[in-house]
Amino acid sequence: MDTKAIKEMDRAHVIYSWAAQGTVDPIIMDRAEGIYQWDTDGKRYIDFCSGLLNINIGHGNRHVLDAMKAQAEKLCYVGTMFGSEPKARLAKMISEVTPGDLDYSFFTNGGAEAIENAIKAVRMFTGRHKIYSRWRSYHGATAGAITLTGDPRRWAAEPGIPGAVKFFGPYPYRDPFGGKTEEETNQKALDALKTQVMLDGPKTIAAIFLEPIVGTNGIIIPGKTFMQGVRQICDENGILLVADETMAGWGRAGKWFGIEHFDVVPDIITTAKGLTSGYVQLGAMIWNKKLWDYFQDHPFVGGLTYGGHALGCATGIANIEVYRKEGLIENSAENGAYMLNKLEALKENHPCVGDVRGKGLWAAIEFTSDRATKAPLAGFNNSIQNVAPDFVKKLAELGLTLFAKWDFVFIAPPLIITKEQIDDAVGIIDEALYVVDKKIT
Repeated sequence: MDTKAIKEMDRAHVIYSWAAQGTVDPIIMDRAEGIYQWDTDGKRYIDFCSGLLNINIGHGNRHVLDAMKAQAEKLCYVGTMFGSEPKARLAKMISEVTPGDLDYSFFTNGGAEAIENAIKAVRMFTGRHKIYSRWRSYHGATAGAITLTGDPRRWAAEPGIPGAVKFFGPYPYRDPFGGKTEEETNQKALDALKTQVMLDGPKTIAAIFLEPIVGTNGIIIPGKTFMQGVRQICDENGILLVADETMAGWGRAGKWFGIEHFDVVPDIITTAKGLTSGYVQLGAMIWNKKLWDYFQDHPFVGGLTYGGHALGCATGIANIEVYRKEGLIENSAENGAYMLNKLEALKENHPCVGDVRGKGLWAAIEFTSDRATKAPLAGFNNSIQNVAPDFVKKLAELGLTLFAKWDFVFIAPPLIITKEQIDDAVGIIDEALYVVDKKIT
């Protein structure tokens, strides 16, 4: 079927997420391999955002595809009341790479469902109802996860679940508390959180949920001062700490899990995306021993028809094998540092580039209309002008796809990427940024 016929069928029947349907004009992708995708007209694109920040091992990995085929021919699905070898093996393999005593996995369909079950788990464990999460966060689109989210995607789902409370985390480039240095920014955010917890009643708070590195709200990276201070607040007040590693996990930030950058061990990790690299859906809520022991004689009231799906678990096993065999966690750290330096150099040619930040093969460019004052260009929720569509369109014309919104450009290539391929991709971004430079008045 030709591209025109596919697109006509698509636009007549398919509902797209986060968009007014009349504005949607998708590229119709046909196949993918490694870091590349090809559309139905045969044009090649560098996939510089790993699908939707999930194709960590790259497209078409033969080891994973063979493992999926073998499992599909043996057992695709079994009811959640039964065990299976893939479910048991994957849970054990996860325990080998998670920090601390996070050794116990509850499998879900994706990251949002992992958050939903973590909300239930922390409330059952503590007997408390309040859940803290930060502004400028994203935790998923289901009822509880979207309530914890701290960006405009939450608004359509409000009032949301009860008991959700927001706090400000550190944001060095645009510190809401006026900090002048990164250390000051982190300390001010921590002091504000301590005061908020005190005023709100620490014994009413079940958990603090946070992305160790903020994802689709700007790749905002806290310091150890803040993260270790949050852990201390939790320990002193019987509050659980939940790390949302849906994006930061599985090598994306240069370590198995993003939280490892801060020498902090949470009580729960929620994860998905890179667990199977998007080859099939799978997420997980991972408990420490404290929660595991509690739920030995207290029922965990949670379940999903497809939890622990045999095909999904086999895919997760094969992914972890690829991460290890191909040294992809190490590659993310090494080539991520190289990529960040290349992105930093873009400031020389482009006045629209205000800030560049990243960890591992995960980075963001933040636009500004005035580098001296850090004035926004698009503004929060495109409050000034809509910048991203023109930029993304130009990138696609030049043969590269990534995700951008507001003043943020999100860069997250597959962890298999080489330095030469990074050079090619950053060169395309360099050319496309002139489109954004022209929007500065």
